[in-house]
Amino acid sequence: MTRIMFAVLLLSLSIAACEPGPTETNSNANSPAKASGQISPAPVQSPSPETSPAATPQLKAGDKVKVTTNGRISEATIVSADEKTGQVTVKLQGETREKTVAIRDIVKQ
Repeated sequence: MTRIMFAVLLLSLSIAACEPGPTETNSNANSPAKASGQISPAPVQSPSPETSPAATPQLKAGDKVKVTTNGRISEATIVSADEKTGQVTVKLQGETREKTVAIRDIVKQ
């Protein structure tokens, strides 16, 4: 008998949790405007997000940059840049091989 009562209680609570309750904002939004001259407010348009030029520098081959690698800042020259993947291939000064780093690790000089 206790199991049945517990099951009924659990079922009623889960059904009550699924039913949407009326809220003040929904009831006011669904009611039509009154004839007394109430005008519904115009929707507010948020400004479109613009990317900051400092956040995504325009990088091209041959640019001199500073790169953070292994916790150190080194000067380098860009060999190629792929902004779609967010990676840049650079040649560090004093080294013969090229290295691929993330754009966020580069500071344009």
